[in-house]
Amino acid sequence: MASEESKAPSFFLLVFFSLSLVCCAGASNGAAATGDDAAMLLAIRASLVDTLGELRGWGSAPHCGWKGVRCDDRGAITGLDLAGLNLSGAVPDDVLGLSALTSVVLRGNAFAGELPAALVSIPTLRELDVSDNGFAGRFPAGLGSCASLAHFNSSGNNFVGPLPADLGNATELETLDVRGGFFSGTIPESYGRLRKLKFLGLAGNNLSGALPAVLFELTALEQIIIGYNEFTGPIPAAIGKLKNLRYLDMAIGGLEGPIPPELGRLPVLDTVFLYGNNIGGEIPKELGNLSSLVMLDLSENALTGAIPPELAQLAHLLLLNLMCNRLKGDVPAGVGELPRLEVLQLWNNSLTGPLPLSLGAAQPLQWLDVSTNALSGPVPAGLCGSGNLTGLILFNNAFTGPIPTSLATCSSLVRVRAHNNRLNGAVPTALGRLHRLDRLELAGNGLSGEIPDDLALSTSLSFIDLSRNRLRSALPPRILSIPTLQTFAAAGNELTGGVPDELGGCRALSALDLSGNRLSGAIPAGLASCQQLASLILRRNSLAGEIPRPFATMPALSVLDLSNNLLSGEIPSNLGSSPALEMLSVAHNNLTGPVPATGLLRTISPNDLAGNPGLCGGVLPPCTASAPRASASILRRSHVKHNVAVGWAIRISVALLVACGGALFLGLVLYRRRYVNGGGCCDDAVEDDGRSSSTAFQRLSFTDAQALACVKEDNIVGQQVKQEVGCDGIGAQNHK
Repeated sequence: MASEESKAPSFFLLVFFSLSLVCCAGASNGAAATGDDAAMLLAIRASLVDTLGELRGWGSAPHCGWKGVRCDDRGAITGLDLAGLNLSGAVPDDVLGLSALTSVVLRGNAFAGELPAALVSIPTLRELDVSDNGFAGRFPAGLGSCASLAHFNSSGNNFVGPLPADLGNATELETLDVRGGFFSGTIPESYGRLRKLKFLGLAGNNLSGALPAVLFELTALEQIIIGYNEFTGPIPAAIGKLKNLRYLDMAIGGLEGPIPPELGRLPVLDTVFLYGNNIGGEIPKELGNLSSLVMLDLSENALTGAIPPELAQLAHLLLLNLMCNRLKGDVPAGVGELPRLEVLQLWNNSLTGPLPLSLGAAQPLQWLDVSTNALSGPVPAGLCGSGNLTGLILFNNAFTGPIPTSLATCSSLVRVRAHNNRLNGAVPTALGRLHRLDRLELAGNGLSGEIPDDLALSTSLSFIDLSRNRLRSALPPRILSIPTLQTFAAAGNELTGGVPDELGGCRALSALDLSGNRLSGAIPAGLASCQQLASLILRRNSLAGEIPRPFATMPALSVLDLSNNLLSGEIPSNLGSSPALEMLSVAHNNLTGPVPATGLLRTISPNDLAGNPGLCGGVLPPCTASAPRASASILRRSHVKHNVAVGWAIRISVALLVACGGALFLGLVLYRRRYVNGGGCCDDAVEDDGRSSSTAFQRLSFTDAQALACVKEDNIVGQQVKQEVGCDGIGAQNHK
């Protein structure tokens, strides 16, 4: 017994000695390994271009504290994170010597050229992220041999050629992200082996072909982002098997066919983006079963039929976008009850009927665009019930009734675009006090009354269009002094008074259209102080006086239309030389004198000078000594016949009258043929306001002089109807 006890200490000493030898050997090997790792890191740094000196600390011991380096407990390098350091150059094969390396992150640098094969040949790799660089060429094979690879991201590079098919062998893969490259061809069938895949990002490449059915057997998938490609064919019905799918983005992917009803079987799906495809058929009512859905965008497809009432069951929905389809029928009343709805876009369909009256009243509605449909009825009064509404886009419908006065207290409003409807009543007061309101478009309605004075108090409006209504007031004196105002249009109303001359704040004004009103008085010379003014349309008013001479010096003025007014005097001598002027019309005024032969006026169309009997020279017939006197008599419109007859008798002798009798007879014959029977060299094209728009001489009554003018073809000016140039396209129907 004693001998046995004496052996025990010897045994434990032997075990301890043996373990010590093993530990010392391990420590020695670990030290050697970490020393090799440090040397390899220095070799890697030597091949990189570090313009910002981010790696200048590499070299001091210990290497596990170097920037971007991660080690395990033994000091072996397991991770290399060099993201966002603006590095370039080459990654050498030395990286293969880091035998414990599991993660390489080179995201957001300036690497270019082909991806080094060494990076895809590290057998221990679990994560490889080379996204947002300039790598190009074909993607090298090898990643499929990384048995532990779980996360791969090469998005934001310039890779070409087919997707790496050997990735299908990396069966531990959970993240596959190659978005934003130039990969082409089809999705490899081998990807059907990636049973653990949760994230699939293939968007923004040049991929084609049908979506492989095997993709929809990957039931672990949570996110599919494969839009912006050139796929063909439909969305497979097998998508209904992806019970874990939360995010689906197949936008602008070239997909066709109907939306599979099976899509409505996915209980945790919160986002569906299918916009910009060629998807047809009706919206499946089964989508109303997606109880977790937050965003639904089916816009810019070829969907038909009605909006399913079942969509009103989507209690978590924030975004509903069905614009640019072929939908018909009513907007379901339940849409107005969706408790979390923030954005509703239904524009460019064929929807009819009214909007739900409850819309916006109990919703955090921020943006409503139902333009270009056939909707009718009143504009719901509670659209800004939550105080969050920024965009109200209603144009090109048949809405009736007044503009809700509640909008005047909606301080969040940025854009109101309700033109081309059948709205009536007054323009609400206090709109000018909305400090965020940038765009106000109410043209093409039946609005009446005054333009509210407080509109001129705005400090934010850049675009105002009140054209084609029944407004009858004078313009607010300071309306053109809004400091942010770029465009003001009130054409086609019954506005009176003068053009506002308080222009102290017009530094941003670029377009002004007041045509087709009853404005009178002189054109303010102060408009020339609006240095950004590019388009000035004042045609079809009763403006008098001379053309302001400072207009000739306006640096941005390219369109000036003063036609069909009562302007008198001469055309300013340097008007045609305005630096930016491209279109000028002063037709049908009382202008006199020679047409300046400068700049644009050297080549101006005679139609743009027509209807000013006192003008001559330039592109018109030459000036004569009698021209001014003759024109002065013609301008006295109430006594035209009498004055012309007296002037004629003074200038023409009896003998000349006898000698010209034949010519007069011929002129009378031509008059009967051309005026009575329709169409002649002095034929007038009458515009909406009754003013002539085609000939150089306004025919107030027929005289001998006009008979001779019809015979003398040299005096014929402007037989074609003048094409009006103005701001008819003002407020182009963009949806910004």
